[in-house]
Order: sequence, then C-alpha cells, then structure tokens
Amino acid sequence: MPDPAVPPTPPVPLAALLAREDLGLRQIAGPSDPSTVIHWAHTSEMADPYPYLLGGELLLTAGVHIPEAAGPGTYFDDYVSRIVAAGGAALGFGLAPVHDTVPRALVAACDAYELPLLEVPPRTTFSGVARAVWQLMAQARHAELRRVTEAQQSLAAAASRPDPVPSVLRQLAQRLGGRAVLFGPDGTEVAVAGRDPEESPPTGPERSPRDADREAREALRRLAGIVRPSTPTTSTTPTAPAGSIQPGRPVSPGPSAPVRPGAPAPQGDSTAAASPRPAPGRGRPAPAATPAPASPTAPTSATDTVAGVRLAAYSLGAGRGFVLGVAAPRRDPGDHTIASVAAVLLSLLTGEHQSGSEAARSSALVRVLLGASAEDVAPLLGGGRWVVVHARPDTPTAPNPVAASALGAALGSPLIDVARDVVRVLLPAEREPGPQPGWTLGVSAVAGPAEWAVADAQAGRALARARAVRAGLVRYGARSALADLVPEADAEAHARALLAPLAPALTDTLRTWLSLHGSWDRTAVALDVHRNTVRQRIAKCAALLDLDLDDPDVRMELWFALRRP
Repeated sequence: MPDPAVPPTPPVPLAALLAREDLGLRQIAGPSDPSTVIHWAHTSEMADPYPYLLGGELLLTAGVHIPEAAGPGTYFDDYVSRIVAAGGAALGFGLAPVHDTVPRALVAACDAYELPLLEVPPRTTFSGVARAVWQLMAQARHAELRRVTEAQQSLAAAASRPDPVPSVLRQLAQRLGGRAVLFGPDGTEVAVAGRDPEESPPTGPERSPRDADREAREALRRLAGIVRPSTPTTSTTPTAPAGSIQPGRPVSPGPSAPVRPGAPAPQGDSTAAASPRPAPGRGRPAPAATPAPASPTAPTSATDTVAGVRLAAYSLGAGRGFVLGVAAPRRDPGDHTIASVAAVLLSLLTGEHQSGSEAARSSALVRVLLGASAEDVAPLLGGGRWVVVHARPDTPTAPNPVAASALGAALGSPLIDVARDVVRVLLPAEREPGPQPGWTLGVSAVAGPAEWAVADAQAGRALARARAVRAGLVRYGARSALADLVPEADAEAHARALLAPLAPALTDTLRTWLSLHGSWDRTAVALDVHRNTVRQRIAKCAALLDLDLDDPDVRMELWFALRRP
C-alpha cells in the first residue's frame, strides 16, 4: 500500500512550478534535474525542520531562524543536511522582510548537498506558492483520470471485438507504449502485442540493445512464473525480492509510492539504486514489511525494473495459470490501473476459454432452440436440481447487464437474465443462495428441469413478498396442504373458470394483496404502485368476480385458485 503520508494526488515537477510566470521563482543553486518532483509545499521557520517534514516537500522559509552570527560555518550545512535527510525535495527562500538576498553560505550548502534552492521574490507570498502547487496537482490528477478513463473505454471496446484477446493486448501495449504478453499455464507466450521498449540507460559497449531486450524478456517470463498461481509465492527468483508479492498490488514502489530513505531498494531496479538523493520520507529506517497472506482467489501482481525497462506481471485468476506481462519504458501513476483493467478483461476471456463453460451454455441454448427439452440440456449446465432466484436492486434504477453479471457471480451461476426491473438467476440447488447487499431476493423451491417454469413463478411470488416485508431474501415455502388433495387438473380447471373475468394485472394485484393479508400499503410497495391504485384494482376485482372480498371463505377459495401457476 502507498505510504499514508503521501497525498492521493500525483507529484508536481519542480520545472512546472518554475515555469509559472506569476510566481517569478528562480533556481539559484542545486541540480537542475527535470525529474525532480514535489508532493506538497510546507512553510517552517524552525532551525531544525527535520521532525516536521514527511518527505517530498518544497520547504519555504524567510530565514527568520538564521542567527545574526551565522556565517560560512556549519549552521547552513547542518540546516540543509537535515532537510535532505528528511527527504525534502527543494528549498524556497523568500526575500524581504528579513533578508534582502539569499545568504551565500546557504547557496553553497545547497550546491554541496544537491538540494534545489529557489529564490522567492518579495511580491510572491508563500501561500501563493502553495496554492500554485495544489493547482498543478489538480491539473495532473485530472489529466491522469482522463487518461485512465479513456484507456478503460478502449479496452472494453477491444474486448467486444471478434478477436478479443489480441485486441485487448494491442490496446494495452498502445496505451502503455510498450509490449504486452499473455503467458499460458505452461509459461509459453500465447499472444504478444506491441514492441520492446527502448532501454532507458545506455547499454554500454559490452552489451548490445538486442542483448538488453533479451534480458528484459527473460526477466518478464520469470516474473510471470512468480505470480502464476501454481508457483509458490515464496520464490526467490533474482528479478524480484523474496516475500515481495502482495495480493492485488504491485511489489515494487512506483512513482506514486516512493521508497523511504533507509528502506532497501528492490533488487534489479537500477533506477532506485542510482538515485543520488533520498526519495521522499523521513529518512528513518522503515520497519520490515510483512507480506499479506495470499488468497487463492485474489489476483496477484509483481513489478520489477531490468535493463531500464519497467516490468509488471498480473495473475489472471487462481487455478487457470494465465498471466499478463507488461514491459514499458516508464511507469506512470495510472499505468497500474490501466493494466489491472486489462487483466480483469483477460481473466474473463481466458476463464471462459479454459473452462469451456461458455461453449456448454451455447450448446444448451442451440439444443433448446432446435426443440430439445429442458431435461436434455440440463446436464450441459452443470446441475441436476435447481432453484430460481428473482432479484431487484434496492436502488430506483433498473439493473444493467454488468450489475446482473456481478450478482450471478456472487450467487455462483452465469445463467442470468435481465427482464426489465428483475434479474432472474438459474442456480444449481447445491449452491445455497444467500442475501446480497443492495439486492432484494426471492428464491423458489428446489425443482427439476421439468419444473423450471413453476419455480420461476414461485421465485416471483417470493420476491414480491420480500419487497413487501422489506426482507433481504424470502424463500418460497411449499408444503403439503388441503389443496394438494384436489387433483391437479381439476384444480387448474376450477382456477381458470373462477379467475377468467380478471386481466393479468388484476390477477397479480389480487394475489399480492391476499398474500399480504389485505394491506394496501404493503401491496403498493410490492407492486411499485400507489396505494390508491391498489384500492381501485381490488374494487374492480370484487365487481368482476361478484364476490365479497371481506369474506374469509371467499379469500381462501381465491387464494387456492391463485396459487395455480
């Protein structure tokens, strides 16, 4: 996890702050490194600011703390060294009202400790500098969110094409400016897209670019072997430190999660080892991290840097063995999010390919369309006894296919149907359905394939009752009753004759009203109509049937009839 001290905004290049003409800042000492970034601006007049810095700051001071006797001695060396030890990114010195010029000894100390020193003109307030920093952060954050959103949309579109896996890999490689590889369960490259990223540092006379590319490819293959579910997570492969894999997150800190001074740099990361200044932090040794326990179902990922190339590997689901590998010339803040979206899409695609469940469902559908019975196609769907679940979201909006798929996955079945405001799920009986946050569920009795239509009607009635009594889940309670003593054919004929004058909408209203003991308000909730509408419909039922609905004997007879599917 990123350090909680680091704000949830991208860092700001120091060069971008210097380019603001309204501030008039001028760098007068320290290295002019375009990669220098700041995480925030902080004002302090303490002689020792170390205890008050978190790392990555542009520290602003007017020099109030400087004693009058301070000359070219050790005061400025001690002051600057403490800022560097705390991980400060730069120092801004304000002119007037205390000092007319920046002390020469401070300039010399910043040059010696390689700390950028900015001269803040009298017309620029420290609060104005801080506001400019946050404005630049907001702009960078907006640009990052826009880039991630556009990448998500393009990846989703690629997943819907006729060749979804190559299309997703091509789109990912294009977005990251590098190479995307899908490794199979045996470690071979199933599909590849993009190009090998150019090496950041020079290769040197003893190694050619082709050798560097080969080294990066082999390192990515080994990294994929680490995150593959069949490989123990305690592997000590040289390209990734042992114990560095965390479920669902990268192992090597990227730009948004800087290494704190004193903490060991990841093995194989040449950029971290060559950094001349400490990264943001307090300068204190970090306690040893305890790896999170690996979950058999949680996706794992790992990152590394080899030959100047940023590498990342993502496991595509436990038990399948597919791994997504990415090689890019840099690692921007949104890259992990974009690659994670691609990993989710590829996990769905490779999961269907590996299990063959999609092919079995397609075969079942074709057989039904060609005249096969439910009993014939049920074995293809993986169950013998079934329940039907009707679900409605607790929000006013109608369910969309994505929410319906998520519900089916939570219940343990891909057999879902979105019908207007209700999601129907066909679930094997051994997968006991439970309450789902944000949904109201009605569950049928256990039924065989020949009874699916009856179970569907039972689930609908259970859902109506669940909504009426404001319960998260209601099960249809079928048991032996007096009505079971009447032959089924006779009961159905009597029900059709008795209810013939009623339209379907009136029949549903009467059934719900009777099931809720004549409650107008609860019936209105169950049917999602106004209580006056319920009163009008019940009155019309009484008139059409020419019956007294206040008579309990009449209600009992109607209820027996209405229980017929």
